[in-house]
Amino acid sequence: MKKVVIIFGLLISSLGFSQQELKLDIADALVIRSLEFSYEKYISVENSFGISALFNLADQETAFRYNENMMITPYFRHYFSADAQWNFFGEGFLGVNFGKTNSTGSDVLQNYTDAALGVAVGTKYISKGGLIIDAYAGIGRNLFGTDSPALVPRAGLNVGWRF
Repeated sequence: MKKVVIIFGLLISSLGFSQQELKLDIADALVIRSLEFSYEKYISVENSFGISALFNLADQETAFRYNENMMITPYFRHYFSADAQWNFFGEGFLGVNFGKTNSTGSDVLQNYTDAALGVAVGTKYISKGGLIIDAYAGIGRNLFGTDSPALVPRAGLNVGWRF
């Protein structure tokens, strides 16, 4: 019981320590029928870490879609400006992605799982009331699989809330 209380206390104290954000990538939802949710936590005024989860809802036969059916992306951001409303950032990420691809040239799709290491840049607007709009673009390279696509895009237009 003592361990449960300690773990619960650490969880509550880590959530209440700094600013946090929840976001939805509206560009992915409207343009290519996928959902990407993000959570970001600031560890200082200039640095944050977060995690995104992408779920591709488009059919495999759709002409314009992500190769990834699902992607979990932990990331680290460094903010270059100290302005309260507009911030520019650089991001490093590791995207663990799952999908189907046609790497052999035949009509048979093969499942793959891989991890991409990459970078992105972007900008973020933060209103005084807590509304957030951020836009970013970047690219990563899959590291391990031979059946997976070589490059993984990371782009988005997020809308969210800071609390």
